[in-house]
Amino acid sequence: MRKKYIIGIDEVGRGPLAGPVFVAVACLPRDFKIRNKELGKLADSKKLSPQAREKWFEYFKNHPEIKFAVAQISPKVIDRINISHSANLAALRAFHRLASGIKCHVPDTYLDGGLYLGNGKNRLPGKTIIKGDEKITAIKIASIIAKVKRDALMKRLAKRYPRYGLEIHKGYGTRAHFVAIKKLGPSEIHRLTFLHK
Repeated sequence: MRKKYIIGIDEVGRGPLAGPVFVAVACLPRDFKIRNKELGKLADSKKLSPQAREKWFEYFKNHPEIKFAVAQISPKVIDRINISHSANLAALRAFHRLASGIKCHVPDTYLDGGLYLGNGKNRLPGKTIIKGDEKITAIKIASIIAKVKRDALMKRLAKRYPRYGLEIHKGYGTRAHFVAIKKLGPSEIHRLTFLHK
């Protein structure tokens, strides 16, 4: 009997003023159980500290039964096609990257919140679940992977675009970030449509 798998998809970076939106797709056996007492209880990325997310990410990366892929959409594309279409496009790209690298029984696919696999005629089947990152293990895993990968990129971009504080707020609209934009003007990685709302 062939092993059955489940795919979970989640995005990070829908709301920031700067940086790309990231989507992670995680594939694992349907009967998968976390067996690592040192890491504590698995939760979605928003409920974990940065240190805990990093530890979970290492666990996922080194686990033989967990496969994942990530895709991102740039601020310029977000400005052109809007954030919802961008997140859905990233989900589709990440899904295709994962699918091309694994061979398994066609899995059930679950997406968090308002996320879909592509837009319009290009949309693939998948079940979107409100607060899926609180209910489904595969989505929790995807949320942590997306968050860790995006945060790492924002830290690198902070060195290229100093004085905005990207390493601290990761592009989100904090008071300090708005002050920096007002003083310095937007950079190449800012979402202009978000600044003009």
